Amino acid sequence: MTVVVDTFVAPVCHEQIEILYQDEHILLINKPSGLLSLSGKNPLNKDSVHFRLVQEFPTATMAHRLDFGTSGIMVLALSKSVNAHLTKQFQGRAVVKTYLSVLDGHLECDQGTIDAPIAKDPPNFPLQKICYHSGKQALSDYKVLSRSFDPLRCRVLFSPQTGRTHQLRIHSREVGHSILGCDLYGTERTQGMANRLLLHAFTLEFEHPITGEKVMGRCACPF
Repeated sequence: MTVVVDTFVAPVCHEQIEILYQDEHILLINKPSGLLSLSGKNPLNKDSVHFRLVQEFPTATMAHRLDFGTSGIMVLALSKSVNAHLTKQFQGRAVVKTYLSVLDGHLECDQGTIDAPIAKDPPNFPLQKICYHSGKQALSDYKVLSRSFDPLRCRVLFSPQTGRTHQLRIHSREVGHSILGCDLYGTERTQGMANRLLLHAFTLEFEHPITGEKVMGRCACPF
């Protein structure tokens, strides 16, 4: 039996959470890079989006998460029934998400879909792996927004059809163009090309759990 031990200790995050929208049922927030979505088991990892927000909103719960290094828009529920409604939307792939990112090098095509199944990789926790035998379907649509030539980089809008752990990070590496600043799936060179993971949750579109109206949240990108 393999025992997985998470020894990660998050550095202190001095950036504040920005509330983009709130009503009596939901919050839309801008999560800073370098902040956990949920507190970890290690007591040194208490600080998180949830830990901070429940100080002001005691009933706040999370229907989804963003990676530690990813910044951008998140939605939180302010009641159990609203959380259940949002969770159902995420699980049913009814939530439309886009991310902005900067990749090493130039993608060959201006747009396309990366189709590569993702599986857990227990011996190398927390890494995931591409596995066509046991992996779960993972699809990431992309569109190149701009290209720079010194150094070779491209700015990309991702629209993931699925929500696997580390999906955009591992898919980028799989096609040979790692996300700059990625500590898990980048090379030593690409890790040093940015002082943070250049991945930002840009938009989030879903049905308001109470009114049924379409909510289109947007969060300006800091890079």
